[in-house]
Amino acid sequence: MFDDGRSKSVIFVAHCIFNQNAISDGTASYPGHIKEILEVLHSSDAGIIQMPCPELQCLGLDRGNVLGGSTPVVQENTRIRKVFGHNTHSESIKHLAENIVNQILEYQKHGFEIKGVIGINRSPSCGVNSTSKDNQEVEGKGVFMEALHKKLQSYDRHVKMVGIKAFEIDQAVHTVKKLLSSVEKNT
Repeated sequence: MFDDGRSKSVIFVAHCIFNQNAISDGTASYPGHIKEILEVLHSSDAGIIQMPCPELQCLGLDRGNVLGGSTPVVQENTRIRKVFGHNTHSESIKHLAENIVNQILEYQKHGFEIKGVIGINRSPSCGVNSTSKDNQEVEGKGVFMEALHKKLQSYDRHVKMVGIKAFEIDQAVHTVKKLLSSVEKNT
């Protein structure tokens, strides 16, 4: 089955890597997409799955704060993270994570290699190595990546997750290339 021209490998990517227009006001580093990351992903031949933007889906484009762009980034990110703590948004985040995990499980069921998940560090939702909390950038995952990680654990699955920053593009390219060249060890 699926013995055709496909690579049988996929990678899951934070929404804003391909759509900077979706991120919170004042934080876009590129007009449309992060070109350098797109080029690396394109050259890999892995299928690219753009995950939904939890902030856009739950809070809207202005994140519920029309003055967000005039607020320091980590302060606005902290506000966004706190809003995600409300039950309605918490359930929405869990549902989004469950949808991604269901896709991962389906691909794995058919022998596809999951190259990993690429998130955006410092993000209150998609940070992998760092997030914003208490008006500063701190170690840890954003609320969406944390929900995704926990859901994968509930199925006893491990998928490599890396975080990048658009304004540290050389390091970001290196991180993504390293992820793409690693051999899957998840079950």
